[in-house]
Amino acid sequence: MYRYALALVVLVGFALPSRAADPTYWQDIFPVFRKHCTVCHKDKFLKELDVSGGLALDSYAATLKGAKQAVLQPGKSADSALFKLLVIQDEKKRMPQGDKPLHEETIALIRRWIDSGAKEGAKPESVATDTAKPPAVTRKLDVLLPTSAVPPKDLFGPGAPQKLDLALKVGPLSPITAVAFSPDGKLLATGSYGLATVWDLEKAQPLKTLTNVLGAVNCLRFSPDGTLLAVAGGQPSARGEVRLYAVADWKLLTTLGGHADVVASVAFRADGKVLATGSFDKTVRTWDVATCKTLQTHSGHSDFVYAVAFSPDGTALVSASKDRTVKLVDAVSGKSLLTFSGMDQDVLTVAFSPDGKQVVSSGLESQLFWWNPKTGERVRRQAGHGVAVHEVAFSKDGKQAASAGADRTVRLWNGDNGTLTQTIQVGSIVYALALSPDGKRVAAGSFDGLVRLYDITSMRHLATLLSLPPDGEKANWLAQTPEGYTAASEPLTGVAQWRMAGKSVAGEAVWGVVRQEVSIAKAVKGETVSPVNFAK
Repeated sequence: MYRYALALVVLVGFALPSRAADPTYWQDIFPVFRKHCTVCHKDKFLKELDVSGGLALDSYAATLKGAKQAVLQPGKSADSALFKLLVIQDEKKRMPQGDKPLHEETIALIRRWIDSGAKEGAKPESVATDTAKPPAVTRKLDVLLPTSAVPPKDLFGPGAPQKLDLALKVGPLSPITAVAFSPDGKLLATGSYGLATVWDLEKAQPLKTLTNVLGAVNCLRFSPDGTLLAVAGGQPSARGEVRLYAVADWKLLTTLGGHADVVASVAFRADGKVLATGSFDKTVRTWDVATCKTLQTHSGHSDFVYAVAFSPDGTALVSASKDRTVKLVDAVSGKSLLTFSGMDQDVLTVAFSPDGKQVVSSGLESQLFWWNPKTGERVRRQAGHGVAVHEVAFSKDGKQAASAGADRTVRLWNGDNGTLTQTIQVGSIVYALALSPDGKRVAAGSFDGLVRLYDITSMRHLATLLSLPPDGEKANWLAQTPEGYTAASEPLTGVAQWRMAGKSVAGEAVWGVVRQEVSIAKAVKGETVSPVNFAK
């Protein structure tokens, strides 16, 4: 009898379902928010209402607080705006905005969390929250900017005068990974980690600094009519997106989400109505710019997509991939047309010639491969850099092609026959380049965090541009010519130190002579400036 009763108790114990523990914010909900929501809804963006809507979800306290009104009613998911925005049918209002709806299981988890009281739970010691202040960036390294300016004899003591250098204790700088001229050539957009800077080339000063970007800025493109700026980035292995800004006032218009990994490249169709994106999630997407809806998703590549480009007439789209191929698809139907193969390493970049008759690609296998887009035949293979090529581009008239190399050079090529015409020594690994619309200047973004402008014909170095995250609302920047003319924001002027032969000199005596914004603006536009004259 005893054995029978004991067995019955054991059987009943196994048969009774155990009540699952209620979900908590830190254990169950925060990981969901971090992956899908805190890209925009975090403390960092609270003041930028066009990004966050005034709502932060990267801490329990912020989630409870809500925006202008509470978005959470513990115990009442049906009355909680946080939940209702996840299941609303209107795609323009549904969250995550511009992305696929959350999985049903995830939505059910959030609903159960709210209905069970929206408990906080124990915060794991190892969790990284967006509201926690990141460790202060300690900039200890000197960024040294050489000039050809030579002070007069005896100005800084006895001895023969030598060329002046400007040292800025602001290093290390984030590499410049993207550059783009506006269609009229008056603006230059540059991108690095967490920062896009738009330079007014008429004044040689930043017009706008954008910090509401996601992760590293991998690519920047102005729309053909110059009214939009597309900024590509994302969270590795989690989310890729493109943010579209209105050039008129630099407001964030929309975010194109949906990629499951970072977006590495963007390209506008010539009419500006369609945008293409290439992502590390191995896909290429096309988007209707007006509606912000996905038109097609191409999944022909078996690995990262590094670059995309439209044909001049917009009928074809090429993409370069880590799978060592370049693929050509019909941009209207999405049908695969050709695969350019035969490369042994990653293909990092690809470009269409303006006449549509040539495609050029390159990458870790550093030669430039020239292809016939009608037949897929490789026309020529041109050596040059000897190491990785990060970007190729054509001038607007197609007479020149340019390539950015890890050999610290920008190389210029004849756009018709592919022969090397010029080599510009940049001095740092070049990740990004852009040719001005008039074909007279090239901008090079490099590993050392600087953007340099060069005259294409003479290879003359025109100016160096430096941008840091803004100090509050004010841009943090410097522009300098090789002659030594220099302008900078106050924070940078305060940490700048003029040196001669490695020794500091009186900065006041130098700044009074070299701070000439007019001369810097002339140089940035490609005009010749006279040497610095301390006698004036």
